This record gives sequence, structure tokens and C-alpha cells, in this order.
Amino acid sequence: MSHFSYRNGVLHAEQVSLQALAAQFGTPLYIYSKAALVENYSAYADACRKAGRADAGALVCYSVKSNSNLAVLNLLGRLGSGFDIVSGGELLRVVAAGGDARKVIFSGVGKGRDEMKLALEHDILCFNVESIPEVARLNEVAGELGKRARISLRVNPNVDAKTHPYISTGLKENKFGVAYEDALNCYRTAAALSNIEVVGIDCHIGSQLLDDSPLLEALDKVIELVDALEAEGIPIHHLDIGGGIGIRYDDEQPVAVGDYLARVFARVDAWRKEKYGGRQIQVMFEPGRSIVGNAGVLLTEVQYLKHGESKNFAIVDAAMNDLMRPAMYEAWHGVQAVRQDAGRAQVYDVVGPVCESGDWLARGRELAIAPGDLLAFASAGAYGMTMASNYNTRGRAAEVLVDGVRAHLIRKRENPSDLFALESIAD
Repeated sequence: MSHFSYRNGVLHAEQVSLQALAAQFGTPLYIYSKAALVENYSAYADACRKAGRADAGALVCYSVKSNSNLAVLNLLGRLGSGFDIVSGGELLRVVAAGGDARKVIFSGVGKGRDEMKLALEHDILCFNVESIPEVARLNEVAGELGKRARISLRVNPNVDAKTHPYISTGLKENKFGVAYEDALNCYRTAAALSNIEVVGIDCHIGSQLLDDSPLLEALDKVIELVDALEAEGIPIHHLDIGGGIGIRYDDEQPVAVGDYLARVFARVDAWRKEKYGGRQIQVMFEPGRSIVGNAGVLLTEVQYLKHGESKNFAIVDAAMNDLMRPAMYEAWHGVQAVRQDAGRAQVYDVVGPVCESGDWLARGRELAIAPGDLLAFASAGAYGMTMASNYNTRGRAAEVLVDGVRAHLIRKRENPSDLFALESIAD
């Protein structure tokens, strides 16, 4: 997280002190670095350009579910990003942020009729469909609107992503996609429908992958399927290989984005040259975590230090409702004091005020802290705010985007009245 560093003993986001941000905006507080977002997106865009695919040959579709703040979407859209969405609400976010609906792909297993209608009315690029019943419903909805729906079929290649079971999506037991063995028949069915236009193929096997070998294995299986489809007269215009590249939370060494994309393009180009005389196929990616994960931190204030016989607790004002990943996945986030202190460190479990034993953010961390000190949880830009809740009637945190010496409030803090504004008392 190179854009978060200490200056004169105080942790900064770019050139802004986190102490100053806490004083101005309060805590808990999500803080994002614009420079980090641009740098991380550019790793994908630059690799596409290097492979000669700067225009229509490749499309990076940012995964909105990882961080859906309008300012983040607007920034990425202006950089040229497309968007991978999983709900009608996310589509409306993209549109509100000024994103191009023609660069939107709609994933997810449970799309409703209203969501399909909304996406068709916005003329999105493609639906990533995940079952024959979904294709049939989409055909009906498109027919009612007098439109044809462009689709890719999400194929489940049964490749083990070797990641956490909750974020693995490419095995037979996962709910996502169509089984590889059934895909050809599913494409035949879809291609025969009057309001469906088959344009691509999609595959996403999971996230937080540190090694790209499972992704390349899945790519090889998808390539075989494209050959079978082309042989049956079902042309495929784009190949969407999903996202999944991991980030460093602790001591992981994830594959470099540029190296991974170079291997993807080399395989695709060699295949197209051998089988199709070099006729190009568009390649799509769905990165989320690798763009925004290490571009953000969660800032929190220590409320109490509670020393026990077997454990010490640092009780902070952030909680599991602010950062769900530790409670849900037992995920590890780095945590550091905003003010460097030469005082004696002790080992703490960092916990929040929510009334659950599972409300912990970090365990067994050596910290030199006192009540009133600030802590920063690293690598919190992805699946932090988007997974936040209002449990215990706690307002969600504010969000700030730092650009050099400037800090922009990009989401106000919720207050209790916001949380029950939509409720009413029965007569």
C-alpha cells in the first residue's frame, strides 16, 4: 500500500494526515487513495495496450460489488473502464456515476424480470447468464420489449481456485454457472431463441487467487468450448475470463497483473492464429479487489483497553458492521497505529462495540496504543463498505477520497434518524 505511509511519525494517505482526516470527518472512516486507484486500474489498461489491444480487443470491466461508491465508479469510468454488475441497483449506480451502460456486463444467478427489463432499456453490453431457466426468462422479457438480449453463458469449468470456500465459484458444488459438460447443449438452446443473441462466453472461478495457474487452466477449457461452438456455427465474439487476482493482505505474493495478462494474451493469440488465421476475439476481465482493495483503509479510534488474565482487548469504535470480512471469513487485515510510538507494545485482540462475540477485527496483534489513539486497518478498500450493515442501529461510516493534498467527502456518515426514516408505526 505504497500510497499510505508515515511522515514525521504519522500515517498519511498520499499527502494528507490520517489524524487530520479523523479530526475533520470523525471515525469510523473509510479512506481511499485516488493515486492508488489509478495505478491499479492502469496495470490492467497498460497490459492491454502492450498486447496491442488498446481499443476493441480488450475490455476491463470493474467489479462494482467490491466498492460501489459513485466517486470510485466515476473515476474508473473516466479512465475507460467498463463495469461488471450483479444487480439492477448496481446498474443504476453506474449510470448515476456517469458510466457507459454499453460497457456493462450483468452477472449473477438470480436476475429478476424488472432487473432484466432495466438492463435492456439501458442497452447494456451483455448478460452473463447462468442457467437455461434464466435464458428462457430473458428471452420472454426481451420479446415483450421488442429487443434482443446479448448474452454470454457463464461456464463452470470445475477448476479448483485454491482459495477460501466462500469465494470459490468454479467447482461443481458451487451455485454459479452452467456445468462444463452441459454448456454446449445450453448454447444450442440459447442460439435457437428468437430474442437472444449469443455473443460471448464467460468464466469466473473465484477471487483472491495468488497464482494464475488455475485461471489459465480454466482459460484452456473455455478455449476448447469456443472451438466446439464455432464448429456448430455459433460464433463467439468475446471471451470473458472473469476476475480473481488477489492482493497482499499479510505476506502473500500475488501474481503481477501485467504478467498474468501477458500470459492470457499470449495463449489467446496463439490459439487464434492457429485455428482462425489470427482473427481476433475480444478478451474481457472483471477485476475488483485487485483495483480497489489496497487503495483503501478503515480508520478507527481506540475507546478502551481491557487487560485480562488470558487476553487483552483493544475496544475500538469500528465493528463487524463496518468491516464484515474478519467475522465472515476469518479474514486477516493489517492494523497499525496512525501515530508511531516508541512505547511498550502489548498483544491485543482488536474488537468492536457490537453485541456479538464474533465482533472482532484483528486477533493477537502487537500494538503500542492508548485510549484515544487511531488505528488503520489496511487493504479495506474492497468488500469493506459494500458489505457494511446497520446492525445494532449503527450508522455506516463516512467515506473520503484523497487526491494529493485534498480530501473529498464522497459519502456522508449515516445518523440514527437516517436508519429508521423508511419505517412507520402501525395503527
